[in-house]
Amino acid sequence: MNAMDPRPLYARATEQIAALVETVRPEQLAGPTPCTEYDVQTLLSHMVGGTLRIAVTGEGGDGLAVHPFAEGVGDDGWPAAYDGVRTRVLKAWADDALLDALVMVPWGEAPGRNALAGYVMEAVTHTWDLSEALGRPLELDPELAGFALAIAQRVLPEGEREDDAELPFGSVVPTPEGADAYGQLAAYLGRRPLS
Repeated sequence: MNAMDPRPLYARATEQIAALVETVRPEQLAGPTPCTEYDVQTLLSHMVGGTLRIAVTGEGGDGLAVHPFAEGVGDDGWPAAYDGVRTRVLKAWADDALLDALVMVPWGEAPGRNALAGYVMEAVTHTWDLSEALGRPLELDPELAGFALAIAQRVLPEGEREDDAELPFGSVVPTPEGADAYGQLAAYLGRRPLS
């Protein structure tokens, strides 16, 4: 991971999220997601807030001081809210020096490249959550899921995860037969499809 530049993959992940957020209809906001503690609106709020958090980190601020949920976004305001933070995070991480700079993220201090790779994993995972909740309206980029799965397998233990309150992922569940890279990622992170 030390020579990797995750910015191109992160940019692609944000493009994919932006396209998916555009498909959300107001009547879907109260619907369930595979991330069982979130409905669609709360998941969108977390995706916007989490993206703002990593943008502030890239800008040299205290990303951990940023609430990881966006507030005050109207039902039809999610595409604009996400696009705004997406633009901000890509600009914030444009400087190559950030890749080797130490930054603070929820899981500790890490070189920027490792922190951003972790956020690729989170973004791609929540993309799957949102896609499942919306009935899979778009084809998702398998390369992003493959990268996120490789990161997850590298940084997360395979054993029981429920005992670790700091870990936002459940224990590995059986991978559904014929699962694509997103299904494999979801299963590794303890998620199950809605249907």
